[in-house]
Amino acid sequence: MAMALSRPRLVSLAAGFTDNESLPVQDARELLEGLLSSRDAGPAALQYGTTAGDPTLRQLTALRVRSLDAPTRSSEAYSPERMLITNGSQQMLYMLTEGLCDPGDLVLVEDPTYFVYLGILQSHGVRAKGIRLEQDGLDVGHLEQVLSELKQGGELPRLKLLYLVSYYQNPTSATTRFQKKAKALELLAKYERAAGHPLYLLEDTAYRELRFSGEAVPSALTVKGHAERVIYAGTYSKPFATGVRVGFGLLPEPIFTAAMRIKGNHDFGSSNLLAQLLSRALSSGRYQKHLAQLQQRYAQKAEVMRQGLEEYFPAEAQRWQPQGGLYFWVRLPDDVATGAKSKVFRNALANDVVYVPGELCYADDPARPKPNHEMRLSFGAASEENIRVGIQRLGRVLQQLMKG
Repeated sequence: MAMALSRPRLVSLAAGFTDNESLPVQDARELLEGLLSSRDAGPAALQYGTTAGDPTLRQLTALRVRSLDAPTRSSEAYSPERMLITNGSQQMLYMLTEGLCDPGDLVLVEDPTYFVYLGILQSHGVRAKGIRLEQDGLDVGHLEQVLSELKQGGELPRLKLLYLVSYYQNPTSATTRFQKKAKALELLAKYERAAGHPLYLLEDTAYRELRFSGEAVPSALTVKGHAERVIYAGTYSKPFATGVRVGFGLLPEPIFTAAMRIKGNHDFGSSNLLAQLLSRALSSGRYQKHLAQLQQRYAQKAEVMRQGLEEYFPAEAQRWQPQGGLYFWVRLPDDVATGAKSKVFRNALANDVVYVPGELCYADDPARPKPNHEMRLSFGAASEENIRVGIQRLGRVLQQLMKG
């Protein structure tokens, strides 16, 4: 991100920024003007709120998650009383880790996974263990194998949760099939007694609303009989505006109470003004209208990147085709290193293009060496022209090095 801001010629296919041109500037201006011109709502929006967040936003958000899942039966899992508003989903992930884990504990993650969450785990002294990732989500066979090995090795009591970025995953854009979510919860329940405490599934849905093709997939909250072990984390940053920095979570007890106490120690509650802005965006229909435009915009940009990869990248480069989100995941032959110290990365920088090395997205797991032949490419922030230029530059680097 720092490189993208400090080097004007640099094409960043790394930064996870959203599309600048489609930010809802006019909607935000008009909604804020209407809010602050109100004799009652204006002063209230500029006052402290509650630790759990604005009640209207909690209710609207709970209803929205429920509408995305469209459950056939009523469920306490979608109660606004379980909804906690946070400063982006990042704060939610941090608080949950702080509340659930002690130093030396263990968290299972997709292999590869969201590298910022790996940093959160590391900052708490928590170990991460990778579960192989397939194009339709985690390998549940490998999950069962790892759980069995942890039980046999006496480490299951240190396991606290399984973390999934289940929609258009960062970094690979993979989406976890509903059947795999159900199987994962079944396996966690199976090993819970041996662990001696609840084993939770933390479902990070940051990119869920950025779907531009494919079928909608229900969340783990809809898995019958397992909702009390599901922690649902989401955000308004990606689907509305990243500068708003409002996240949320649907949390079962006792997780909700624990997170509320930590939240109170952090900041007494998230911005009341931004909560009021989002409440008005949702209730007016502007949020939904903006989201539809954003989905179309990302579909167009993803297609530009796909065409560029097809035209300029070596034939040996394999990629996963996204149906939403912001990323392409590219896998090169095993002997083509892409890490931060590699010739590919250094030559890419010299040619004014940067990507995220895939090795950053893997946990430090002694059970396997970190793969070092992949890259995450983002089409979120760059313009269509810069996407074409960046892919052409990067493709040229790869072609030259792989020929040599």
